[in-house]
Amino acid sequence: MRAVGFEDFGGPEVLRVLELADPVAGEGEVLIRVHGAAVNPTDTMRRSGQVAEMIGMPRPFVVGMEFAGVVEALGPGDTGGLRPGDRVMGVLLPRGSHGAYSELIALPAGQLLRVPDGIDLLAAATLPMNGLTALASVEALDLPAGARIAVTGAAGMVGGYAIQLAKARGLEVLADAAPVDAELVATFGADLVLERGRGFVGAVRAQIPAGVEGLIDGAVLDEAVAPAVADGGAIVTL
Repeated sequence: MRAVGFEDFGGPEVLRVLELADPVAGEGEVLIRVHGAAVNPTDTMRRSGQVAEMIGMPRPFVVGMEFAGVVEALGPGDTGGLRPGDRVMGVLLPRGSHGAYSELIALPAGQLLRVPDGIDLLAAATLPMNGLTALASVEALDLPAGARIAVTGAAGMVGGYAIQLAKARGLEVLADAAPVDAELVATFGADLVLERGRGFVGAVRAQIPAGVEGLIDGAVLDEAVAPAVADGGAIVTL
């Protein structure tokens, strides 16, 4: 099979089309023909050598964490009721040449979900990692319905999903956005869209003087956003 990978760490120029042996589905595993794999910051960090666990792994390296594709074959044992031809999406942890930038990947059935009818596979490939990150962020805050949260980086993939998941839990959402993204962020369901940047914390406090109960820091502003959060509140940082 073909895969996009590299032998040495570096910039995008180190990526090459590689010829690798086809993977085989083991016990409880599913062989997937990949139709799309998203590019995430973690992938670029792995490629550049910033992720220590990559050092010492057998080469070549293939990265890519989230993907969508079609079931090609099933390994022995329980494969969760999946069948050849099923459209699926999932997340994997790259190790050596095992990454989503491949024509074929084999992994446990528990790391896969069916793609709903009517959803394009390329679009589905962008959901698992960002969606799970947003879900983990909202679940980590564990706020009751009616609580208020702020979301930075709200126009991004994680931020957009976080807003929608927070609203599904009955939370009130204050989100940041550049003027060009304000309408987009509002369509995600944000109750109030405030301009991003240095004035965001002050704008949150102007609306909620005591501060919000929770904040999801998709923009990775770190301690700069802490004053927006009420005493006893929580921040989830990415």
